Amino acid sequence: MARQSGGTFVLRIEDTDAARNQPEWIDGIINALAAIGIHGEDAAFEGPYFQSHNADRHREAGLQLFAAGRAYYCDCTREQLKERTGSDHLGYDGFCRDRGLAFEEGRALRFRTPDEGETVVVDLIRGEPAFPNSAIEDFVIARGDGSPVFLIANVVDDLDEGITQVIRGEEHLSNTPKQQLLWEALGAKPPVWAHLPVIVNEKRQKLSKRRDKVALEDYLAEGFLPEAMVNYLMLLGWGPGDDREIMPHEELEQLFRIEDVNTAPAFFDVKKLTAFNGDYIRALSPEQFAAACAPWLVAPYAPWAPEAFDKDLFEVAAPLAQTRLALLSEITSYVDFLFLDEPVEDEASWNKAMKAGAGDILSDARAELATVADWKADDLKAVLLAVGEKHGLKLGKAQAPIRVAVTGRTIGLPLFESMELLGRDRVLARLDAAAKKLAAAQA
Repeated sequence: MARQSGGTFVLRIEDTDAARNQPEWIDGIINALAAIGIHGEDAAFEGPYFQSHNADRHREAGLQLFAAGRAYYCDCTREQLKERTGSDHLGYDGFCRDRGLAFEEGRALRFRTPDEGETVVVDLIRGEPAFPNSAIEDFVIARGDGSPVFLIANVVDDLDEGITQVIRGEEHLSNTPKQQLLWEALGAKPPVWAHLPVIVNEKRQKLSKRRDKVALEDYLAEGFLPEAMVNYLMLLGWGPGDDREIMPHEELEQLFRIEDVNTAPAFFDVKKLTAFNGDYIRALSPEQFAAACAPWLVAPYAPWAPEAFDKDLFEVAAPLAQTRLALLSEITSYVDFLFLDEPVEDEASWNKAMKAGAGDILSDARAELATVADWKADDLKAVLLAVGEKHGLKLGKAQAPIRVAVTGRTIGLPLFESMELLGRDRVLARLDAAAKKLAAAQA
């Protein structure tokens, strides 16, 4: 929206609650945004601003409201309020409205809400919801120690930073009439609001960082491409109006309209996101794909010694893997057999492939492969076809024990191309090792 309108996207770190702030969390926000193209090098980006740096202005605004009679000090405790109302759940009863209290340590500053009328919120997604002022309690804008709460801090920062549109989650809609009253009491015109639908998981529960994976960094670390993440996130609660979904960000950006965002909760479908990611991986050039895989080809992801990695060999194998990956992190398990002295031991794969007759297939294949003239994928396939026919097996069944002996797994790169890359000597050595292991297990 900022780019569409020639405006500015403001990143503000709302850090007034010191107990909930850590420098690494702030770095995480900045780095995650940068990873999906929102950063300081963009002309439409501004910040980060830190709310705590504007604390004096927040206090000044509270005192301004007090001087104008729009706020008052209150020394009521929760226990006193419960005693008066008989409930823990009723809002503040306005007891201190006309007591004329001055500031003292321990006295909170409350905003005096109007008794009559209603506050209408102009929301680009939800229309113009109206809130009766009589239903809005006199809410606290500064704590007993004088520190402002986020309601007034946000309003003051929005004013100082020239905010014209506030876009946030729908859970903040209930705060909006309070903030709008503060804008008006400070003599300013409120911004236009847009409250986005909540995002839910497959059980239709609101995403929770305690239960769900919600940090963008976690998805990127798992091997989701930033471009795929942006494309999918753009389609949460909104669509371009046709059947297309995989689209470049520039086009999505031009088509996006905040007014077309749905009000219903948006389902964060990890399976669909993964499918998006696979499409984006396959669309990369070979050079881009190899570069994108690089983080997963070194420690701590790679199980092989650094000196065992052969960059040239990987670049030959990479196009074979590119069509199969849904996540970049999967590349390690697809190519590890090339750089390990022995293939990984995957018990499930071994048990699935090494059934009755597997030893004979290994023996016959080993004998034929030792004499094959040209160590090329097509010739290797012909050998396994012949071995399969000898044992009355189709190629898929015949090659299963060979694949596990050579790569360690039942799923991976095309077998014959893998064998060509691995080379005759290493293939034969692995067939011998598998036959020996199988014989020992059957003895």
